[in-house]
Amino acid sequence: MEVELAPGLETAPVINGMWQVAGGHGPVDPGAAVRQMHRYHEAGLTSWDMADIYGPAEALFGRFRAQLPQRERERCAALTKFVPDPGPMDEGRVGRAVAESAARMGVDCIDLVQFHWWDYRDGRYLEALESLEALRSDGRIRHVGLTNFDTERVRQIAGRGVAPVSNQVQCSVLDRRPLARMAPLCAGRGIKILAYGTLLGGLLSEKYLGAPEPSGPELATASLQKYKNMVDAWGGWGLFQELLSEMGAVAAKHSASIAGVAVRAVLDMPAVGAAIVGARLGISEHIRDSLRAPEIRLDSDDRARIGAAAGRGADLLARIGDCGAEYR
Repeated sequence: MEVELAPGLETAPVINGMWQVAGGHGPVDPGAAVRQMHRYHEAGLTSWDMADIYGPAEALFGRFRAQLPQRERERCAALTKFVPDPGPMDEGRVGRAVAESAARMGVDCIDLVQFHWWDYRDGRYLEALESLEALRSDGRIRHVGLTNFDTERVRQIAGRGVAPVSNQVQCSVLDRRPLARMAPLCAGRGIKILAYGTLLGGLLSEKYLGAPEPSGPELATASLQKYKNMVDAWGGWGLFQELLSEMGAVAAKHSASIAGVAVRAVLDMPAVGAAIVGARLGISEHIRDSLRAPEIRLDSDDRARIGAAAGRGADLLARIGDCGAEYR
């Protein structure tokens, strides 16, 4: 099963995220990581999300891709991010950064380059996007996307003639901020939301249902630390247990896991093109849940049950701000 994110760009509905190889998630054995990438690919999870700041992610993808037969290479969807430090954003600088990513990835043309900018007060993000559009016209990039841009900036960018095909933002049954402003804008302009944080770093799973509140060494990864803070901002561990309990009941109804239901619920949200689920390559594996999630069919009662439980928490849009505000 594949979904079309943009003309000529199809991905699996669940994309393998590679932030976890950048550090803070345990040691990475390159050989073990590449071997596991082959298992994901063979199962049909053929799409990979990387970034130039994700440590060895692009190089690992390049090593993995080089081992594939040519026909299998064509099945891979290669998504990366351009995350520059502030500075001049002329086509030369942007072009060199894109060329370096392409070389590490072992591709002539990158399927999707997603652009992230740290500080809106520095308006050179518009110059960077114009440079990326020029590279797209030259055939060095197939599509241009955004990462963690808020609704106001996406509207501004689209109004200047730049045509991003996606915006990658945090989105889950708990963090529904994109539904308020981002999704209506994206739906109207044909922009797909790529949702990450769908499993809250693993907190949305049976492992934490009925479990005491984790703290300190129990939050052993950067993902768990990040998303535990999100749970705290939303309503705390007690309320989160109520959400897990409701999702567990829905999962049992569909003979699925809480993780599978969490991903399916996000895939059903307006304008969402695909969900990104982080892969701790060489350490743990979630192939079965990622394959099962798109097959689940939530009905209106399921969605109402999950929505009511999620709605007991705080309005994260009011508490944190629009998409990407946590990075600025």
